[in-house]
Amino acid sequence: MTILLAACGILYAFIGERQDAFVLLGFWGLIVFITLYQEGKTEHALESLRDLSSPRAIVIRAGSVERVPARELVVGDLVQLRAGDIVPADVVLREPFQIQVDESLLTGESFSVRKDVNDPAWAGTIVVQGQALAEVTSIGTETKLGQIGKVLKSARRAETPLKKETQRVVKILTVFSVLLSILTGVVYVLFHEDLASGVLVGLTLAMAILPNEIPAVLTIFLSLGTRRLSQKHVLTRKISAVDSIGAVSVLCVDKTGTLTMNKMTVQRKVTSFYAQVSELDLLRTASLASNLKTFDPMERAIEEAYQGQEKPLQLVLQYQWSPELFAMSNLWRSVDSKMLMIATKGAPEAVLKMCRLPSALEIEVNAKVDELAAQGLRVLAIAQGACNENELPANQIDLPLEFLGLLGFSDPVRPGVADAVKECHEAGIRVIMMTGDHAKTAATVAEEIGLRQSQKILSGSDLEKMTDTELKEQLNESNCFSRMLPEQKLRIVKALQERGEVVAMTGDGVNDAPALAAAQVGIAMGQKGTDVAREAASIVLLDDDFTTIVKGIRIGRRIYDNLQAAIGYLTAVHIPIAGISVLPVLLNLPIILMPVHVAFLHLLIEPTCSLVFEAEPGSTNIMRRNPRREDQPIFSGKAMAPAVVQGLIIFSIIFFVFLYSLKRGRGELDSRALGFTVLFFSNLALVFMNRSWMREMDWKGFSRNRFLWPVVISSLVVLLLVLYVPFFRGLFHFSFLHAQDLLLSLFASIVGVFCFEFWKRFSFKKKM
Repeated sequence: MTILLAACGILYAFIGERQDAFVLLGFWGLIVFITLYQEGKTEHALESLRDLSSPRAIVIRAGSVERVPARELVVGDLVQLRAGDIVPADVVLREPFQIQVDESLLTGESFSVRKDVNDPAWAGTIVVQGQALAEVTSIGTETKLGQIGKVLKSARRAETPLKKETQRVVKILTVFSVLLSILTGVVYVLFHEDLASGVLVGLTLAMAILPNEIPAVLTIFLSLGTRRLSQKHVLTRKISAVDSIGAVSVLCVDKTGTLTMNKMTVQRKVTSFYAQVSELDLLRTASLASNLKTFDPMERAIEEAYQGQEKPLQLVLQYQWSPELFAMSNLWRSVDSKMLMIATKGAPEAVLKMCRLPSALEIEVNAKVDELAAQGLRVLAIAQGACNENELPANQIDLPLEFLGLLGFSDPVRPGVADAVKECHEAGIRVIMMTGDHAKTAATVAEEIGLRQSQKILSGSDLEKMTDTELKEQLNESNCFSRMLPEQKLRIVKALQERGEVVAMTGDGVNDAPALAAAQVGIAMGQKGTDVAREAASIVLLDDDFTTIVKGIRIGRRIYDNLQAAIGYLTAVHIPIAGISVLPVLLNLPIILMPVHVAFLHLLIEPTCSLVFEAEPGSTNIMRRNPRREDQPIFSGKAMAPAVVQGLIIFSIIFFVFLYSLKRGRGELDSRALGFTVLFFSNLALVFMNRSWMREMDWKGFSRNRFLWPVVISSLVVLLLVLYVPFFRGLFHFSFLHAQDLLLSLFASIVGVFCFEFWKRFSFKKKM
C-alpha cells in the first residue's frame, strides 16, 4: 500500500499535478507513521511480556527472601536453588544438599552431575535433584553460557495456523489484484488513450484491492491479546497460545494449588494405633522426614505445627520420592546413639507397604485413611526406625520401619472455583481433575467444585493396566483421576488429542514438562512451578488460580471473535471500494475514486480495526457456546458470506446513487462527491453492523466500546472538513454538497443496513 501510494505521488509530480502529488506523499508519510507506531506498540507489548517470562531467581538480600528476574542478579548475590530450577547465573555452591545438575546444554553429556561445597554451577543448567544455597559469580554475557553465544536475546514468534492461513489468502488476493489492476489500466488506456492516467487508474485499483491491512490487523490483535491476557495474570510465552486458548475443549487441571489454595494446615493427628505414640512424637518424626529448607506447603505446615523444635545434629542420607514409591526418608546421626534414626513420611499405601503391618492393623489404618480422605483431607503416613550406618539398604523400601500414625492436612478450595467450573461446563469445556492425592480426597473436592462425571475415579494403577484403546473408552466415563504420575498425565493428554480434543494442561514440576509440551495449551504455575515447567509451557499463570484459566479462555474467545469481525469488516469495505474503482472504467464512465480517496479511506479503515474492533468487549453469550474447532478457517465460505453480502449491497447502492446523479445531469464532481459520501457513511454503518456480525445488531451495546463513538465522531468531523472547506474540497476533486445531498447519502447507507439485517434474519430463520 505505501509503495503504491508513493508511486502515485511520484507519477502525479511527473505529470505536473503538484498539489495531488503533495497530498498523496503527505498521506504516505502519515500511513508510514501510523504503521511504525502500531509496530512499536506491538513490539513494546511483546518486549514487556519477554521481560515477564524471563527466568526468575530466589535471592536472599538483607536477610529477606525475594523472587526477582534473573537479569537483575548481581555478583555476590546469594540464590536458592531447588529441583526443577534453571540456574540463573554462574554460581558457586555454598550450602549444597544432595544436589545434582543436568549440564547437557553445555557438555552434551546426558547424565546429571553431583555437586559439593564450592563446586561451580553454570547458568542455563538444570537442577534435577536436591537443593542448595549458592553465590553468584558471573552474570549475563560474562557467564559460561553467554561467552559461547547461546543466550537467546529475544523470543521467537511462532507461526500460528491462523497466520499461515492469512498469508495464503493474502498471496491469492495479491495476485488477483495485480492482474485485475493491469487489465483495468489497459482498458482505460484503450478508451481514453492516456497512458499516465491509465497507470494511475491501475495503481488506484491495486491500492483498493490489496489486503495490506489483514496481516497488520492479525499481528496487532494477537500481540495486544497477549497484553490483555497478562492483565488477567495469564502470561503468554508463545503467541500461538492466544489463538489456541479460545478453542480449548478439555481443561486438565491439577488439584493442589490450582483448584485449592495451596495453604496447608495440619488438621488431624491420628496416633490411636499405638498407645505409646504422642502427637508431639508424630509431628517430630514428620518434621525430621522433611527437607531442611523446604518450599513444599505440606512440609511448611508440619514445621508450623511442630513449632521449630530442634533436630538431631547431622543429616546423613536422604531417600527421595520416586514414581515407584510415594515416600521419602531422612537418616539422622544422633549424639547419644551409634545407630542412625530413620524418619519417613509419604502416601499411606507406600508407608504401609514399607512397614509390613499385620493385616488387621493395616485394615484399621486404611479405614482411618478413607475416613480422613472423605473429609477432604490430604493424608500422610508417618513412620520411624533405626539402622546401623554400615548396613544401609540400597532401596528405601528395605528400611526397617515402625508405623507411627497419620497426619491430615486441609487445603481449602479457592473462592470462585465452583462458579468457574460451572462456566466451563456452560461453555462446552470439559474439566478433568488429575491429582496425586487419595481417591476419596479427590472425590470430596470434585463434589465441592461441581465436577461432572466424578463418581467413577480412576487411579494411576488403573491406568497402568489399560491399553490405549481402553483408556479412550474410559475417558467417556470419568473426569477424576487420583494418584497420577506425570507420565500418566501425558497418556491422558495424548488420548484426548487422538479423540480430536483441544487440550489445555496445567503442571508445575520437572516431570510435568512432557505433558505441558504435548498439550495444545500448556499452562505452568507461576508461583509454585519450576523453571523447566515454565519453559515447556505456552502460558504461565502468575497467580496459580483456576479461575484465571477460565478468564484466559474467555479472553481468547473474545480475541478470535473480534478478529473475525475485523476481517469481515475489511472484506466488506474493500468490495465496494474495488467495485466502484473497476466498473466505471469498464463502462467508460467518469472515475469515482482517485488515489487520494483510496489513501484517505485507508487512513480510516486500519485505525478503526485496531481501535474499535480490538477493544470490543465481547458478546454476553461468549461462554455459553461450544468451542470452535482449532483448525476452523477464519476465511471459510460460511464466515465470509455475510461480509460478501454486505459489500455487494453497499457497492450496489453506491453505484446506483452515482448513476442516478449522472442521469439527472449532475456533473462528474457532484456525482463523485455524492458516491464518496455514501461510501463513507456506509463504512461507518459497517462498523456498527460488524460488531454484531452473525446476530442482529446490538443496539444496547454501543456504549460498551470506549473507542467506538470517538472514532465515529472524529470521522464525521473529517468528512465535513473535506466536503465544506474549499481547500480540502479541491484536493479531493469534489463539488459542494447541499443538505439534501447529505440526507440522500445518509438514507442510502441506512438502506444498506436494513437490507443486510433483513438478510441476516431471513438466513437464520431458514437454518432453523
